Amino acid sequence: MSRMKAVQAEAAGGPLKLVELDVPQPDEGQVRIKVQACGICHSDSMTKEGLWPGLQFPRVPGHEIAGIIDAVGTGVEGWRVGQRVGVGWHGGHCGRCARCRQGDFVLCEKAQIPGISYNGGYAEFMVAPVEALASIPDDLSDADAAPLLCAGITTYNALRNSGARAGDVVAVLGIGGLGHLGVQFARKMGFRTVAIARGQDKASLAKELGAHHYIDSTTQSIPEELNKLGGARVILATVTSGKAMSAAVGGLGLNGKMIVVGATQEPVEVPTIQFIMGRNSIQGWPSGTSADSQDTLAFSALSGVKPMIEEYPLERAAEAYDRMMSGAARFRVVLKIA
Repeated sequence: MSRMKAVQAEAAGGPLKLVELDVPQPDEGQVRIKVQACGICHSDSMTKEGLWPGLQFPRVPGHEIAGIIDAVGTGVEGWRVGQRVGVGWHGGHCGRCARCRQGDFVLCEKAQIPGISYNGGYAEFMVAPVEALASIPDDLSDADAAPLLCAGITTYNALRNSGARAGDVVAVLGIGGLGHLGVQFARKMGFRTVAIARGQDKASLAKELGAHHYIDSTTQSIPEELNKLGGARVILATVTSGKAMSAAVGGLGLNGKMIVVGATQEPVEVPTIQFIMGRNSIQGWPSGTSADSQDTLAFSALSGVKPMIEEYPLERAAEAYDRMMSGAARFRVVLKIA
């Protein structure tokens, strides 16, 4: 049996180790993917630190996977060897639970996640079920496609389902791995785009990404500045701080909504009178299905949205992971594997 290079976590909290494994074989309804690029996501810490319930070790992390179908299992229809595909957070669903029966596949009670439920993309090859596959457009590179399969879909899908319409004020709270994509998507969707971050040094970047307005949260009042624009129809909260979100909700306009995609243990506090009289709301948004990933990739290729990335070879995955987790990377880290 042929062998491949992979990087795996062998125990909770242990180091990421470069190893040789057998090349996996696709079962019925699965394809084998020759991985070309895999993004490193903060959620990969769920694997490395053993934080996901029921996680079994050793495990190869990675759920931002771009590659080429290398082999197909029995019963596979509509996908062929040589086709470019991506796999994101949605790595499979049961199709039978109450949530699947309602079409909420990404919230499946038995949802599979690459790099958690089965070996992910920190490897030369990986296997995935067909329901997890998204087609990658020809004019989108593997390295650019990979982060769009998690950070991209999360912001794009949240915005397109937000209820905002072209011309509405949409604010993106935080210009990091998620936020720098959120600003681009908001501008390309035709929203009056406001970027919010800490420090005046990010103003020029915000404008480069497409923001019409920039708010420095360290020197300006977010609610005051947003209300000067008529109030935000949507605030996309990409930061991982409940306090920062709480400080921004006063900037919601009539029927305004804060959509939370940044995970934090801190609560978000809301002014109840404002929320009642302004019909305001807060909503969480969890990524999307493989079909949503495919839409994200297609829209990105069409409109020119691209992640800002740093590239590392597979052999330096541990170093790349540490850089991503430290916050030093600007803004996503991608393993180039082919």
